[in-house]
Amino acid sequence: MRASFRALALLVALLPTAAQVGCSAAAGTSDAAIGGTITIGIDLPLSGADASDGVPTANAVKLALKDANDDNLVPGFTLRADVRDDTVNGVHDPKKGTSNFQSFVADPSDLGVIGPLNSNVAQAMIPISNLDSLALISPANTSPELTKGTQALALRKAHPLSITYFRVCPTDDVQGSAGAAFAYKILGARRAFVIDDGQTFGRGVADQWAGEFKSEGGTVLDHVHALPTQTDFRSTIAAASTSGADIVFFGGESSTGAAVARKEMAGTPLARTNYASGDGIQNQQFLDVAGPESENSYATVASANADALPTAATFVKEYQAAYGQAAGAYSASAYVATMVLVNAIAKAVRQDGGRMPTRDEVLDLLRGTANFSSILGVFSFDQNGDTTLKIVSVWKAKQKRWTFLTQRDFAK
Repeated sequence: MRASFRALALLVALLPTAAQVGCSAAAGTSDAAIGGTITIGIDLPLSGADASDGVPTANAVKLALKDANDDNLVPGFTLRADVRDDTVNGVHDPKKGTSNFQSFVADPSDLGVIGPLNSNVAQAMIPISNLDSLALISPANTSPELTKGTQALALRKAHPLSITYFRVCPTDDVQGSAGAAFAYKILGARRAFVIDDGQTFGRGVADQWAGEFKSEGGTVLDHVHALPTQTDFRSTIAAASTSGADIVFFGGESSTGAAVARKEMAGTPLARTNYASGDGIQNQQFLDVAGPESENSYATVASANADALPTAATFVKEYQAAYGQAAGAYSASAYVATMVLVNAIAKAVRQDGGRMPTRDEVLDLLRGTANFSSILGVFSFDQNGDTTLKIVSVWKAKQKRWTFLTQRDFAK
């Protein structure tokens, strides 16, 4: 990992100077600061139900910034983290995320934001990112409608043709399909009962899962849309119990009902039936809440298992040494998201003769990201700001632990 940063530093050093390319100072004036502090915003759920995902993700961002500073990747500048929690009353909150992002915008030293974790929070942030030209890079958002189609275009109302939001994880049209194919081909499921939490991520991944499951030859017996605030699923579980389902899929997160629904299967015919979901349940909270019922639960994660990648071995060891625990599901992706942002900033600083670059300059370089070498593999950002890497990993809950099963790059 350190070697990767040093290689990046050498690459940046070989870039032409500002005089050679005819660039003015970063802010468009001759008095732009040379050297100083550059801020990277971090917005994640750091308390409440999603903290078991958010905290290790934030740790990875801070580790990347430490490594970048140690290796002087942006000469003359110190990279500083501004870490903010988007949780309200124990649950991630789009309004809090919006408030956090507005604070990042108000800080002139902030050249980019890493986050958020949840798609509905990103949905609230993207219009501000687009309006104020501040880069937003998520390690974990998977809703396709954030970057694709008419809904994504509506989020970019201020500057429809300008991409300011990027992500380093595949979308639910990949993750949901991968999970359904695994359920049908590997688990042998044929009759599915589908539930979603009614939120952006949960509804989207459930729709994709159900569609692929039917394409594989399976039958979707019912698809129930819960209320976003629903905390009792017993009537839904009762219906699923009499449906003849051999698998239940819940589109959502541990904090939005997926863990409670699994727990409420205790004492029903579904008690040991296979239970599946996306990355929203691959965390400690699901295991704690679902308890013994977590057995035979499967989760797809829209990211690689870093432990299984030789290219991420140094990161895995350094994270363990720094924080005394294994990296989280999106820690490696967060490290990569930070690396690609820092690389764009470093190039912009070099092009501006060592001066503080503008946010637009950083965005231009992010949009042109191609064949970027990271601990997860080589990737580019496509025309929508999505990564060309499509790695999905599959996990099983066993004896109150998440056990890695397999992973695949669906881009190949």
